[in-house]
Amino acid sequence: MSNSADSPGTGSTGPGPGRRLRVRPVRMLTAAVFALAGLIFFTSFDTAKGTDIRQDASLLKLSDLIQERSRKNKELDESNATLRDNVESLAESDDGSTKAQDEKLSGLERNAGTEKLTGKAITVTLNDAPPNATAKLPGYPEPQPDYLVIHQQDLQAVVNALWQGGAKGIKVMDQRLISTSAVRCVGNTLILQGRVYSPPYKITAVGDPGRLQQALAQSRAIQTYMVYVNVYGLGWKVTEDGAVTLPGYSGTVDLHYAKPVE
Repeated sequence: MSNSADSPGTGSTGPGPGRRLRVRPVRMLTAAVFALAGLIFFTSFDTAKGTDIRQDASLLKLSDLIQERSRKNKELDESNATLRDNVESLAESDDGSTKAQDEKLSGLERNAGTEKLTGKAITVTLNDAPPNATAKLPGYPEPQPDYLVIHQQDLQAVVNALWQGGAKGIKVMDQRLISTSAVRCVGNTLILQGRVYSPPYKITAVGDPGRLQQALAQSRAIQTYMVYVNVYGLGWKVTEDGAVTLPGYSGTVDLHYAKPVE
């Protein structure tokens, strides 16, 4: 047994000459806990700078940051569209081109989707099913969460069918599609050209309404989607809109792609 002053049964009340006071492990652990707590409080104060951390803009949730970037991208798109209109007005005032050249340029702009397009149109609306949906027809299983939300493949199926039906131009939500547009979904949100959207999703196509609706009906992917519409209540609505003007694409036309790290 140790002869330290803290050992039981020695009858000593303190360390004698030449004896070293040994600290119990429990006391060392207690001191370490208090030191760590102090460090945490200091770090928290230094991070918050006297503000409520939960309200600190630098600690917003990722979804909030995405929404903020989406709003910023919308503002930039609108600003870019205004600048493009100004440039085109200045160019038309004295560009030195012939009438034939102007007509060729206008045709290229229509094909590229950067010019407004007016014509008869239909709109397809897709929406999530109610969260408490159950199987409406016998022989089908109760729905999994994935059965009740719109997926990227559903939106792509509609867009592809409308192109197949001879659409002259397509708008998804409030944005015009061009040849490099990518319809992508992350979770239950749509990301299109740097902006984020939530359901219901509206897809408007200018073209012959009869051909467009026929192409929708003949699409095998949409036929599969319609099973979920009838069984689980996914949203599906097709309307003829009469004459509609689609906006011209106002974003960047530069291609963005990954590059190897040098």
